[in-house]
Amino acid sequence: MKPIEEQVVVITGASSGIGRAVALGFARRRASLVLAARNEAALDEVVREVERLGGRALAVRTDVSEWQQVKRLADAAEARFGRIDTWINNAGINEHATVADMTIEEIERIIQVDLMGYIYGMKAALEPMRRRRQGAIINVASIVSLRAAPLHAPYVASKHGIAGFTEALRMELVHEKMPIRLTMVMPSFIDTPLFLNSRSRLGVQPRPVPPVYSPETVVESVLFAAEHPRRDIIVGGQGALVALLQRISPALLDRLMVAGGLMFRTQKTDKPDNGYDNLYQPTPGTGSVTGAWTDESLSYSWYTRHIEHYPHRKLLLLGALGAAACLALRPRPARLDGL
Repeated sequence: MKPIEEQVVVITGASSGIGRAVALGFARRRASLVLAARNEAALDEVVREVERLGGRALAVRTDVSEWQQVKRLADAAEARFGRIDTWINNAGINEHATVADMTIEEIERIIQVDLMGYIYGMKAALEPMRRRRQGAIINVASIVSLRAAPLHAPYVASKHGIAGFTEALRMELVHEKMPIRLTMVMPSFIDTPLFLNSRSRLGVQPRPVPPVYSPETVVESVLFAAEHPRRDIIVGGQGALVALLQRISPALLDRLMVAGGLMFRTQKTDKPDNGYDNLYQPTPGTGSVTGAWTDESLSYSWYTRHIEHYPHRKLLLLGALGAAACLALRPRPARLDGL
């Protein structure tokens, strides 16, 4: 894969949060960027930031829930820069509510943006990458791709769907001997405006579950994946622990997550809901990278940096944990009287 300095990178959801942070991370490495989001004013501001950092950028106003707009995004990238080296699917919306409190229209909208938007992105990236027989698609999904969380059912369904679609496409490309790489980056809870922009039926402003990580922790993994072929990268030790418990006992994890209402209490603030959401309309203003939890967010994940980025280390760690569990659980020999 080319070094980042020589890459043409398409990023959806680039006007705020993780997408914006990723764009600035690539700009510091002098990549050429094609930035997509619904908020044109915010996109233009990101372009100015990218250029101040030494990168090149083209803004393309895009609603990823519509195939023709995503196809136009790919065409614009090729027209401006001649190719697409890396495509990063990141755009997303959310709602904090129980399934009983959501409307069918809200569920459909979240699925359309969060799942179909990624599928459209993968499909749009494939054609130019197949012609050149190279490229990387990075899907910024979530730890809920592996394990559900309450109050996010459509979002969780979308992330599970992204994981399945990515795996199926990966196998097809391997069978075809087509050297296009697919990576799933799965963040834990991140300090982004997603929680401020989410529709809420909780009666209060929602928040990410602690421990909260900064968007830069995700940027580090996305930049790493753009240069190093990786299948999956979990961002944050919290997510790694959840994934491990899911493998050991999903039923036990169910009980841990709902014990004392844990996953319901920790997603609520004591502040009134701001009454705003970006389910159907883009966020106004010029956007931002972080949300309202910067003071408590962790600036990096030691686990992700030193374990997830290196699969052989992860295998060694899992092997060691498995061996320790076997030793701890093996039956003790019966004690003989008189000895």
